[in-house]
Amino acid sequence: MASRQKILVVLSRIPYPLDKGDKLRAYHQIKGLSEFHDIYLFALSDGKIHPEAMSKLNLFCKEICVVQLNKLNILINLLLGLFGSKPFQVYYFYHQKAHKKFKQFFNKVKPDKIFCQLIRTAEYAKNINTITKTIDYQDAFAKGVERRIKNSPLYLKPLLKMEFQRLRRYEHIIFHYFEHHTIISEQDRNYIINEENDKIQIVPNGVDLDYFTPQNHTKDFDLLFTGNMSYPPNIDCVLYIVKKVMPIILEKRPQTRILISGTSPTSEILELENKNIIIGGWVKDIRQSYARSKIFIAPMQIGTGLQNKLLEAMAMKIPCITSPLANVALGALDGEEILVGRNEQSIAEHVLNILQSPESGIELAQKGREFVEKNYSWKKHNQKLVQIITENQY
Repeated sequence: MASRQKILVVLSRIPYPLDKGDKLRAYHQIKGLSEFHDIYLFALSDGKIHPEAMSKLNLFCKEICVVQLNKLNILINLLLGLFGSKPFQVYYFYHQKAHKKFKQFFNKVKPDKIFCQLIRTAEYAKNINTITKTIDYQDAFAKGVERRIKNSPLYLKPLLKMEFQRLRRYEHIIFHYFEHHTIISEQDRNYIINEENDKIQIVPNGVDLDYFTPQNHTKDFDLLFTGNMSYPPNIDCVLYIVKKVMPIILEKRPQTRILISGTSPTSEILELENKNIIIGGWVKDIRQSYARSKIFIAPMQIGTGLQNKLLEAMAMKIPCITSPLANVALGALDGEEILVGRNEQSIAEHVLNILQSPESGIELAQKGREFVEKNYSWKKHNQKLVQIITENQY
């Protein structure tokens, strides 16, 4: 095995708690990389740091530098960004003072490689030419924003259209500043507009199969949806379930109850609560929500990337129902490992069929667990990431 190298990891958020997709991906990738190399973490923070974050991350990192972003400076950056050309999320996370601290940390650590997660961190490292750099696009952000435009409020459409155009251009330009590139799925890679996008290597997420295991628990809820409930694609999905799918289900099965479980529910989500719609909010151990539910439903209508929520539910042997959009990245076999609903009627029928014939759900859940065991191992995908970043073979 090659000797250990110093890898400087650059993140836009502290990857703990694991309540957002980018934090989950970063946490497990840092953990996996640390088995082979020494990790030095440079992370931005725009809020309070979780009291357990540093102790959790110190298990895998040799040294951590956190830069707290000032809310006023963020606002000024965004306003000035109206007259710029970069994406607003780049203006949100890039600050001159933070860059100065990054340079100081870089000079102190003297890393062998740099690994940036998300294009919003690229400005910090893009002009370093002395060592090899890898950028993780994670998702095709431009495509994700484009999908939000149609259903967004009228006042947001101009900003989203502007952000879409800027992201598409920036995703193309930033490619050439980095030697190596990764992304979460083939679908997302195809959405990156670059003549060399076939060089972007696919590194999916995994699921902790020792942590997410089947549990015996009273099934308090018929349906479950989980996720960060301030994230637009999740909000959109919940509104779709509640307003389009649930009425069909309730007409034939009025007692059906769905749990919406996830951090930071917006007022729009909280207002949906009634005897059939339970808004659970954040739970410390999300496994409890999975274990208490008969069916997991995530018919995503917008967004990009791989749905970690589906991986977790399948790992816990919960029968899952999703949309074609979400299953393209996942790649599960419709009808055997997952059920794909192409409209609200077919989604509702899938739900009713499982509730009426639980044995069909048991078989589907077993196949779902076998699917993630075979295809979504953090260890396997992290070994590939090590090879990409360090240009070594293991």
